[in-house]
Amino acid sequence: MMSTKRPARRPGGRTAAVSGAIKTAVEELVAEKGRDRVSIPMVAERAGVNPTTVYRRWPDAATMINDIATYRLDPTRPMPDTGDLQRDIGHWATEILRHYRKPINVDLLRGRTTKKKNSESDCLHGRLDEAAQLVANAGHNTPVTAEEVVDRVLAPIMYRVIFLPWTLTDDYAQSLTDKLFDDR
Repeated sequence: MMSTKRPARRPGGRTAAVSGAIKTAVEELVAEKGRDRVSIPMVAERAGVNPTTVYRRWPDAATMINDIATYRLDPTRPMPDTGDLQRDIGHWATEILRHYRKPINVDLLRGRTTKKKNSESDCLHGRLDEAAQLVANAGHNTPVTAEEVVDRVLAPIMYRVIFLPWTLTDDYAQSLTDKLFDDR
């Protein structure tokens, strides 16, 4: 007699489980060894997958690390929406600052990857759209535009990430946001 009981399914399926294991492995290895010393075979071993599984997703370690580093800032993630635009922009900018404050490969930040096609995971991809979403969430009578948020909050953060990373402090994003609104 055949069993009619179906096997339990994992939420998100095998692909989600493998992706999660790879992301965790990359983050752990980068923290332990530094990004320049992480290889795809090391990640595959830590994640418990075959290296070909990783190579199917990424052509090289630098591209893989860039993608993993930016997945938390995916444009589909929920944006802050507390009803206080200044607080929402400050939270959003602080999240970006903390994310990019980690040592990064400047060539990857500037979009010079080894991928043969345009990268959808470019570090700055979607940030203007996110700023526009924050401003739109605040309603029609907002005191700032998305472009002002990018120019006066995000751009100074990215400049310091690239050229003066040692000057970044946890309150820098909030101080830029406060200045944007104080100037109104």
